[in-house]
Amino acid sequence: MRMYSGNPDVPDDVFRDVLIQIRDFVRTRVIPRENEIMSTDEIPADLRAQIADMGLFGFAIPQEWGGLGLDLVQDVELAMELGYTSLSVRSMVGTNNGIAGQVLVDFGSKEQKSRWLPGIASGEIVASFALTEPGAGSNPASLRTTATPDGDGWIINGSKQYITNAPNANLFIVFARVRAQTDKDPGIAVFLVPGEAAGIEVGPHDHKMGQEGSRTADVNFSNVHVGADALVGEDGDAGYRAALTSLARGRIHIAGLAVGTAQRALDESVSYAASATQGGVAIGDFQLVQAMIADMQTGVMAGRALAREAALAYQTGEDRRIAPSVAKLYCTEMVGKVADLAVQVHGGMGYMREVAVERIYRDVRLLRLYEGTSEIQRLIIGAGLVKSAKRKLGS
Repeated sequence: MRMYSGNPDVPDDVFRDVLIQIRDFVRTRVIPRENEIMSTDEIPADLRAQIADMGLFGFAIPQEWGGLGLDLVQDVELAMELGYTSLSVRSMVGTNNGIAGQVLVDFGSKEQKSRWLPGIASGEIVASFALTEPGAGSNPASLRTTATPDGDGWIINGSKQYITNAPNANLFIVFARVRAQTDKDPGIAVFLVPGEAAGIEVGPHDHKMGQEGSRTADVNFSNVHVGADALVGEDGDAGYRAALTSLARGRIHIAGLAVGTAQRALDESVSYAASATQGGVAIGDFQLVQAMIADMQTGVMAGRALAREAALAYQTGEDRRIAPSVAKLYCTEMVGKVADLAVQVHGGMGYMREVAVERIYRDVRLLRLYEGTSEIQRLIIGAGLVKSAKRKLGS
């Protein structure tokens, strides 16, 4: 792993130790229980406790609020390690550290941070990022949930869909429309809604193609009253900015996660190719199998370099718009291809339940959908480059 000296809160030697601990935990504690997680659709309580003890619920939360304080460059390295096993394990801590927690870190008041971030960092509080709606997925501007002023607070009404951690959430980060959208104003605000607030109804957890153990569900808000202090930011305009900022940062994290999973699929395939035989010959000696493995290795190495470069560009402020979309687009498409090749290398064995590459094949399909589909990433990249070129022509 390349070393990085940009984060004074977590210097290289300390971060190296953190990664060693995470890698050991993933390989010795989690991987042996992947099939248990898959079959029960649940993260075992003892694993969750160990994850909390290691500080993983707050790895990206600043140290002043009880987290480990990793920056995005370090976050990506950690994501690569967590991606090596069942993605539901990462999902359990991902929202606290990512799209939900970062809204508070970047836009919350001091009082809001004091109230919520220490519990988020410790895992005592499970946060959910309530943005997606029926008819409003990758485009936040089209959401229909509303927040209406009501005396000393707000009344929230609307429905959210596919909300990660919703069945266990203590805090919902809710995006709602506070006024009509205009060309210059999306009219969206963000609210901190306690999970026990009256009027919240969480549906049964979704049964998904993959990522068993990760709990998602629909959430309905019916005349949910919150106080004035629930509004994130000094004004309602912070909502849309919070959504875009959190999603952009999260896209780079997902890119790192995809690289970690692709590495696992590659490792499983190389091991199988070296040990499985056909006609008394290891299948890895066949050139067509070697060609598939070569393509997998190429994708993994390219994805790793791209995720690291995008994280550094984001961290320095050089590019927080196009680079995150490029990284997510390439890495999530890449892991899909690698997973498909991994099943092919394994042959019929790769189609069997409880074989790692079969689970990986199902797990990674979601990566091209959430936090902005591949199609949305292409639109962001293309439109961003054209807009930049027009600005240069205008100057």
